[in-house]
Parts: sequence; C-alpha cells; structure tokens
Amino acid sequence: MAEYLLVESQGSYAGPGSEAFLGDAVRLARSGHDVAVLLIENGVTDGLEGAAPAVARVLEAGAQVWADAFSLSQRAVPPQRLLPGIRLVDMDEVAERLLRPAVQGVWH
Repeated sequence: MAEYLLVESQGSYAGPGSEAFLGDAVRLARSGHDVAVLLIENGVTDGLEGAAPAVARVLEAGAQVWADAFSLSQRAVPPQRLLPGIRLVDMDEVAERLLRPAVQGVWH
C-alpha cells in the first residue's frame, strides 16, 4: 500500500473543498493506505473540537492527523482545544515524512 501526506491549508471556512479533500483521506485510510493529514495555516482551525466533522472522520478511519505548531501559535489557538488524537508537529517531522521515497504528498 502507498503512503500519503495530505496537507490541508485552507480549512472549511474557505468552502467545501476542505471537506472533500478530507473525504479523500478517509477513503485512502479505509483502503489500507498509510495516511497522515497535516493541518497547516488556516487549516489548523479545522482541528478544533466541533469545527469540522470531517477531521473526526479522518481520525476514525485510522489516519494520523497532525497540526502545525507554528500555525496554531500564529492564530493564538492553544493546542488543548484540538480534537483528541491530533498530534502537534513541527516542520522537521513533516519534511522527514515528505522526503521518504514512497510518500506521495498532496496539498490543498
């Protein structure tokens, strides 16, 4: 199976594209692929409890959900407000995963 890093930078407030993109993550994870979703820039707001049900579905499907620590701090969002199961990451960890030969990166 393939490895994916899906990067959500817009968030659901920008329109329905975020929900569709996160739906792709759910389908990939349910198909047995190794999926990580990175919430970055305005996309980090989707990780707040109650903000975007699609993020909870990604977690339920068995994918990893990461939130960019810098993006959270720039928006004055404390990490404690994130859904349980979302992991705070820095860019070094993101770069390490993205540079793996088998990883396919997709940005939204």
